[in-house]
Amino acid sequence: MSKPLTGKVALVTGGSRGLGAATVRLLAEQGADVAFTYVSSEKQAQAVVDEVHGKGAKAVAFQSDQADTSRAPALIDDVVAHFGGLDILVNNAAISVAGTVDDPDADTAALDRMHATNYLGVISVIRAASRVLRTGGRVITVSSGLGSRVGAPGLADYAATKSGIERYTMGVARDLGPRNITANVVEAGLMEGGMQPPDPETLNALVSSLSLQRMGHPDEIAAAIAFLASPAASYVTGAVLDAHGGYNA
Repeated sequence: MSKPLTGKVALVTGGSRGLGAATVRLLAEQGADVAFTYVSSEKQAQAVVDEVHGKGAKAVAFQSDQADTSRAPALIDDVVAHFGGLDILVNNAAISVAGTVDDPDADTAALDRMHATNYLGVISVIRAASRVLRTGGRVITVSSGLGSRVGAPGLADYAATKSGIERYTMGVARDLGPRNITANVVEAGLMEGGMQPPDPETLNALVSSLSLQRMGHPDEIAAAIAFLASPAASYVTGAVLDAHGGYNA
């Protein structure tokens, strides 16, 4: 198998399960040394590390809560200390909290934590990583089809976090382009084994709105991320790659 990422170091935030774990596995298969973060699922994280090691590749897991923005510089320092540098940053870690804006019982603390994790946390990691990313590096931000179109009630806050990081990543492409560092977005869709799904009625409505009429598999979205991390995407920057089954078609 071709290993286009040989010699590269990648960091995947939220890599212990779902899309994050699929991305860790695929980048490692393609030759990268992969660091990833987790919040509390230490056993799951270690299982991913063991799986990667079992295939002769390198991986390491760091406990880090992205909602704590002050942690970002230390995280990047840990990755560089362990692997000697950083070439690829995949901003995958995110949480989802639903609720209409007029809900009198809305859990505002949970909504605030989502904004801290999905938006401010991503920004803090990008800022810290930007100072050490090597020439030719990659910044890949995982968003959602909801970053472009809100297709159901109760998703305003989540959609806002995704739309925000998409625009921020466009700015990163401009700022880091002179260093030959690309920055792109993957709009992911509904996935098997992904975040906590919405209620069945909302889930059915979202699936029925897709061109492909099915949920995706994490491996399918990880493939889009791996493309943007690869040499084949060297002239792609400031782009949004849709991997959501035709949600916007």
